[in-house]
Amino acid sequence: MTSAEVEQRLRRHTDELLESLLSDPFDTTAARDIGAGLVTMHFTGAESLARTIEALGEGTLPLLRIEETIEWRSRVSSIQAAVCSGFMRAAHKRTLDEQEAIRQAVLDARDSVEQALRTSEARFRAIFAEAAIGIGIADTESRILETNTSLQRIVGRDDEELQSMTVYELMDPDDADEVWHQYEELVRGEREQFRVEKPFTRPDGSKRWTELIVSLLRGENKLPLYQVAMMEDITDHKLLQERLRHQALHDPLTGLPNRSLFLQRLERALQGNTGDRVALCYLDLDGFKTINDSLGHPVGDDLLEVVAERLAASVQGSDRLIARMGGDEFVVLIEGSQGTDQAIEVAEQVLESLVEPFRVAGQELSIMGSIGIVERCIDGQTAAGLLRDADVTLYWAKADGKNQWALFDTERNAAEVAQFQLSARMPAALEHEEFYVEYQPLIDLHEQSMAGVEALVRWWHPELGRLGPDRFIGLAEETGWIVSLGRWVLRRACWQATQWQREFGTAAPFVSVNLAVRQSRDPRLVSDVAEILAETGLPPSKLQLELTESAVMDTADEPLEALHALSRMGVRIAIDDFGTGYSNLAYLRRLPVHELKIAGSFTEGLREVAGTDPINARIVNTLVDLAHTLGLTVTAEGVETHAQAQCLTDMGCETGQGWFFARPCSAETLRSLLTSGTD
Repeated sequence: MTSAEVEQRLRRHTDELLESLLSDPFDTTAARDIGAGLVTMHFTGAESLARTIEALGEGTLPLLRIEETIEWRSRVSSIQAAVCSGFMRAAHKRTLDEQEAIRQAVLDARDSVEQALRTSEARFRAIFAEAAIGIGIADTESRILETNTSLQRIVGRDDEELQSMTVYELMDPDDADEVWHQYEELVRGEREQFRVEKPFTRPDGSKRWTELIVSLLRGENKLPLYQVAMMEDITDHKLLQERLRHQALHDPLTGLPNRSLFLQRLERALQGNTGDRVALCYLDLDGFKTINDSLGHPVGDDLLEVVAERLAASVQGSDRLIARMGGDEFVVLIEGSQGTDQAIEVAEQVLESLVEPFRVAGQELSIMGSIGIVERCIDGQTAAGLLRDADVTLYWAKADGKNQWALFDTERNAAEVAQFQLSARMPAALEHEEFYVEYQPLIDLHEQSMAGVEALVRWWHPELGRLGPDRFIGLAEETGWIVSLGRWVLRRACWQATQWQREFGTAAPFVSVNLAVRQSRDPRLVSDVAEILAETGLPPSKLQLELTESAVMDTADEPLEALHALSRMGVRIAIDDFGTGYSNLAYLRRLPVHELKIAGSFTEGLREVAGTDPINARIVNTLVDLAHTLGLTVTAEGVETHAQAQCLTDMGCETGQGWFFARPCSAETLRSLLTSGTD
């Protein structure tokens, strides 16, 4: 081909490689074909392959403006490997074709007539002498008779020296028994040919890897006559394979084994003998993101390199492996673990190695870590399960204070899994109306009548039965479903209050609904309340919204327009569990609040008249006086005895709530209470 044709072909191959790299699903078939295409174009030298692999190396992703993630680096490595594979297969096939031609020449030399024999001999000599592959001939006693220049170059010996040796003296000490076994079969005439990939050790101690084919030549009587060896030097290909394999199994930044190599070792460990044990210590650096964000990713990368060096030095032994799992996460594998104490000892060694500050970019940086430890018998274990449990335990260590290790706890994990399953079930529970509302009366302490009710949400789980709010409200807050759940409770409570309003008129109680912190900050809160009131027809004065003291006080630096808008609408605002937080009384004066609800922990000390705690009584009395001074009404929670109710009445508390009056109950039961009260 002309230079222009060569360039056109290479450009087309480049486009095909790019398409293969970006393919979805990822497919390296085109890359293998391109490797073979290089051989077809006569780019057969090791330098051509090396330059090609280098061109597809570290600069590829930045050139394409693709972020260097583990997935993309893995794709680049796979493309490199596929090109190399296609190249080697095509080169190997070409070599085999040449070898077959040589073998045919040898056979022709034996079988042809004298004239043809001389011609064939001349042709054989030309091929023998000039062939790029090494060729050697030995007799059935394994004495070397003749070698060509290529074979002499490969083994590092001249023809005279080789002719004084036997085949056995050339064999490498590291050769597998199978190689010797196949050779002995060939010499005895039990095998016509064998092919192996094996090294040859030169006199200077260096090794050359070869693709070796040994064939048996027989005489007219069919008895073994000669053995012909043909070898191709594949050392450069072997080194390239090893380099690609190392890149595929090691982290390019730290040089530590990567996730792939770690999983291979872990899978191998799990295939051990029954009763063997294994341990994982999963490490995450505390505060590494702050270093990346403040000092930049180059400094973060430098820090990871020196951290990896320390970790590798602290974890040594053939039964241990430390790998980088990605980001600032590392994991230590202990094969044949001796028990939990050994795993804890390794974890403490790792944490101890991080104590001394690191010198990075001309400054000293301190970094600590948290470690999750899993140690158990390998029976019935999977790599994915062990890693999952180690990861979970790691975040327990972080949640418990960081810079420490934590052991996997089956009971704690089961509880968290159960909580996760509840949170995952919550959207479907809302859709299938598994939630329901109970109502607890708010009693006017002076009139001894029902002034209002508090709406309390419950969950009837299809498998777990009735669940109280302590089991799911926190989960709803964490997942964000509290807004949808709270809106559902508000609508259901308002519908019920409207029905009571129609049935009992002025004697109907108002309904008080709790607002979670996230609900109170929802920008749609005011519009949702207005929409529900309009939809149900409930007068705004019959609705009270309860916010915890901490939720209200957290709005100190935020606009209070939502609370003011609700208050202007006519909705009552109450502060729940008052006295348990850190109140800013000056700020409280500016809030659109109508009522304070004193936490049940304060009314606890008023259970018996004779045993009333004077300090506790003084606190409650002060809270009631404070509320009245601010023009607010007071509801006391947790009223369980007559003594408490009487004491609170004497203090001037307007409303009481607790089991002394009634427990939370269904709307039907509450209707009966209202009916008996009006009668």
